[in-house]
Amino acid sequence: MGRVMRMNNLRNMLKKPIKSAQLLVLLFILPFLQYGCYRPVAASALTGNESLTHSESNLASFDASGLFVDTQTERSIKTFGPIIQKYSQKYDMDWRLILSVMKRESRFLPAALSNKGAYGLMQIMPTTQNELAGKLGLDEAESPYNNIKAGIYHLRSLYKAFSKADHQNRIKLTLASYNAGLSRILDAQDIAMFLGDDPNDWKAVKAALPLLSKRHYTLHEKVWEQGKPRAGFFRDWVQTQNYVESIIGYYDEYQLALR
Repeated sequence: MGRVMRMNNLRNMLKKPIKSAQLLVLLFILPFLQYGCYRPVAASALTGNESLTHSESNLASFDASGLFVDTQTERSIKTFGPIIQKYSQKYDMDWRLILSVMKRESRFLPAALSNKGAYGLMQIMPTTQNELAGKLGLDEAESPYNNIKAGIYHLRSLYKAFSKADHQNRIKLTLASYNAGLSRILDAQDIAMFLGDDPNDWKAVKAALPLLSKRHYTLHEKVWEQGKPRAGFFRDWVQTQNYVESIIGYYDEYQLALR
């Protein structure tokens, strides 16, 4: 009898208009009525498996800091890492900076050849190759091992030329010299100094590079007795500016990702 009365009361309730507050309570309760108070075991297992798979698939590409390292860099470290670290230590250079130069110069291709004749992982010009091979007692500077050694030695030599700059500016001036030639960067420093800027500040030198073009010949006449830059006019200043910033970008990433 009591059960019949409860059923009748339920029917009467359902016939009445449902107020908004009651509707909200119903909507909240329905999922629990369907599934219970816990997530289904199958759904829980699926989420756990997905997380594990994602983590395992990225173990090779993430270091402890969690920053992504591209597969091209990983392969290159496995192949050339010991050589890079050996000569970086010998010539007191950060091996991650060398790795950044290699990425920008050759994309880690040992037989990379530029339209100007620069060759190898470190993209060394033929005349510079011969000069460096002679200094280092090498038969050649084209093979990966010798190319890396010669390139690191060359970077160190350029780094020594900017002893008055702080470390960060010194690196950028070194990279600019590796790309454009030391004499061009020294010319840009002359212009920066003439304009009252700090010649050991990369920003000042970067701003002075466009002023080495022929259109600024009137300025050149005031800076140099011969009336023009010692290394001649310079047109590829945009490329050098982008070169430095690109490598510094790689270097920043590698310093975080590689210990």
